[in-house]
Amino acid sequence: MKLLIAAVALMSGIAVSVGAHAQKFPAKPVRIIVPFVPGGASDVLARLIGASLREQWGQPVIVENKTGAGGTIGTGTVAKAAPDGYTLVLSDLGTLTIMPSLVGNLPYDLHKDLAPVTVLTYSPYLVVVTPSLPPKSLKELVAYSKANPGKLNYATPGLGSNVHLAGLQFAKAMGIEWTYIPSKGGAQAMQDVAGGHADLIFNSMLATAPHVKSGNLRLLAVTSPKRIGAYPDAPAVGEMVPGYTAGSWQGILAPAGTPRDLVAKLNADIVTLLNTPEIKQKIVGLGAEPIGNSPDEMDRFLREDRARWAKLIKETGLKLEQ
Repeated sequence: MKLLIAAVALMSGIAVSVGAHAQKFPAKPVRIIVPFVPGGASDVLARLIGASLREQWGQPVIVENKTGAGGTIGTGTVAKAAPDGYTLVLSDLGTLTIMPSLVGNLPYDLHKDLAPVTVLTYSPYLVVVTPSLPPKSLKELVAYSKANPGKLNYATPGLGSNVHLAGLQFAKAMGIEWTYIPSKGGAQAMQDVAGGHADLIFNSMLATAPHVKSGNLRLLAVTSPKRIGAYPDAPAVGEMVPGYTAGSWQGILAPAGTPRDLVAKLNADIVTLLNTPEIKQKIVGLGAEPIGNSPDEMDRFLREDRARWAKLIKETGLKLEQ
């Protein structure tokens, strides 16, 4: 995490050479595939970034929600697309780095079929419960869970998602049992908790904060390493589980084989955008932190994050029905 966050400061001083491919780009509309339903963190960010890139490039930037199979259908579409920069995927990196350890027959290889462009943002998860649930704090939630093993329903955008594993990681550390139930995407999962159809969720601050502010969800904790300014009274989960951290990372990737100079242009344009005061303010206002690292740094993060989740999956014996 420190490596990625530190990269924000470094990127502003990096000069990028632009080759022939990049000089001509874009000459037609660019499509950003979001492999999840509308309303989630990736979708919200794609539309914000897409609108700004449209102004910067003078070409339409079309956001397309192509859902299914835990994000693999939309991601697979981009992996098979022409490597010309006109089809990109904006996805939750946790989902990208978890799925290879859960599904053995993915239609693409993350490291062979996709080219990292940049990590866009980090958003800590908010630990929230339905307002009718008795626990008013994280400690009370743990105590209630231990007194009622398996009673609480934990909503997930999908089994095996980063949200699912963030909750599983905490439950494993605390020795408690929750029943994990899939919803039709992150937005629906939050609605399930707000409506009392599920009891709790660890979900992206970017997508969850509006529901906390409206009182539809009760905030118990945050999953960032330390408490955050937006919610100073909410403890960090790490105060109860030392070293615990989780969150939603959003990033952009292109098809493998995309010319390096074109990847460099995409990276430079997007990082420049992330560093503009207007976009920074909007992202922070949504509860996220701009990152904007290099393609090589994103590649290292993908590999490290994949190894981290693979370890948890192996330790818990988590498997998905296929």
